[in-house]
Amino acid sequence: MNQITVKNIIDVTKGTLVVGNENMVCEEYSKDTRTIKKGDTYLAIRGASFDGNKFWKEAMEKGAQAVIINDDVEISEEEIKEVEKQGNAIIKVKDTIEALQQIAAFKRSLYNIPIIAITGSVGKTSTKDLIASVLEKKYKVLKTEGNNNNDIGMPLTLLRLKDHEIAIIEMGMNHFGEISRLSKIAKPTTAIITNVGSSHIGNLGSRENILKAKLEILDGMETKRIVINNDNDLLHKWFEENNQKIEINTYGIENKSDIEATNINEMEQKTEFLCNIENNQTKIEVPVPGRHFVYNALCAITIGKLYNVEPEKMKEGISQTELTKKRMEIIKLKNGATIINDSYNSSYESTKAALEYIGNRDGKRKIAVLGDMLELGDFSDEYHKKVGLEVAKNKIDILICSGKVSKNIAEEAEKQGIEKSKIFYEENNEAVKSRLLQIMSSDDEILVKASQGMKFFMIVEDIVNEYNK
Repeated sequence: MNQITVKNIIDVTKGTLVVGNENMVCEEYSKDTRTIKKGDTYLAIRGASFDGNKFWKEAMEKGAQAVIINDDVEISEEEIKEVEKQGNAIIKVKDTIEALQQIAAFKRSLYNIPIIAITGSVGKTSTKDLIASVLEKKYKVLKTEGNNNNDIGMPLTLLRLKDHEIAIIEMGMNHFGEISRLSKIAKPTTAIITNVGSSHIGNLGSRENILKAKLEILDGMETKRIVINNDNDLLHKWFEENNQKIEINTYGIENKSDIEATNINEMEQKTEFLCNIENNQTKIEVPVPGRHFVYNALCAITIGKLYNVEPEKMKEGISQTELTKKRMEIIKLKNGATIINDSYNSSYESTKAALEYIGNRDGKRKIAVLGDMLELGDFSDEYHKKVGLEVAKNKIDILICSGKVSKNIAEEAEKQGIEKSKIFYEENNEAVKSRLLQIMSSDDEILVKASQGMKFFMIVEDIVNEYNK
């Protein structure tokens, strides 16, 4: 195991050891005193609305052996003596977030293993889960938990490296420069871009700029090797312009790609398709419904092929994948209704895909519960109206909306032919829940989708508790 000592931390952060032993090994890291464990190193993260430095003593009381705090934090002589008596350590740094990233970069430098970095407007986390399930058939895998993919979560993921043989690291962003910084910390050996959509277009101004920001994932790579969704319009164009310059591996359904899906069969609980792997037509079963998950599985197959996983093991890994919750999660209620819980996050592209999925299901009343898609800026009205068009196109029977800009969904759906009596705009989540409880009947299929900030997952939890007591 590649260990990091207090001295290593001081050296890479240019920090100061207030008290403690330089040879102490710092193996586990935490930024949260609520979940800290004995022996952890506590990172006191300072944000706009909170300051972890206030809790360094609490962290030690709960078992932290070392704390890393900002250098402007005052510590009394009495406190120093008490820490020394306990055999613990205090390290001061100029900026704890920057220090976290420096320590993570040092940790990365100790490992000569493949690091797979993944970004994209939608589908990052589900694709990561599928890739991990495939690679776990051959390797000991470290993967990002949940969506800890920002300038704090990603370095904390790297600090979990132990005896792993390969790592899958998710990278998110809101602005230019963010993925570049993460890539330079992680130094990927393979990069993935799942797609370029409209997420964060309010910050970046155009989809073309979103592509530029996603391509920053290449900045930390010594040898450029990237995997892309070749059916995404901007990525396909970029591929045609750059495939002679760097190694680009492609997957797709519509455009000719290295890994392709045919004979797609979408079912209630899963999706099946055929894929040519090493000149053999292989039937792949994805344990979640929706055509968009075919793309995620194709990406996992591409990575499996690059890292020499046997085709049968890839097939097995995909079929056994357990996806992070709240992503096309099928919940059967005792009254016979089905909730499709896709409340984790939302964008135009993912909402369109979810509406197409529920629209293609046969013979049942379809209810869409939709909330605001956030971070669209000046494009917000436009994209919410486009969702309203998709509601009508996919013949949704009942539409329930809530949120500041979701009125645009309701208004456009009505313009496109959905009866006014079938459209409900509610002021808050409690009203959405009440409306749903009022109109819901057996055999209904209910899609629940909004950006995470809308907290629609709480509506799902309340409905499930109501019916499945």
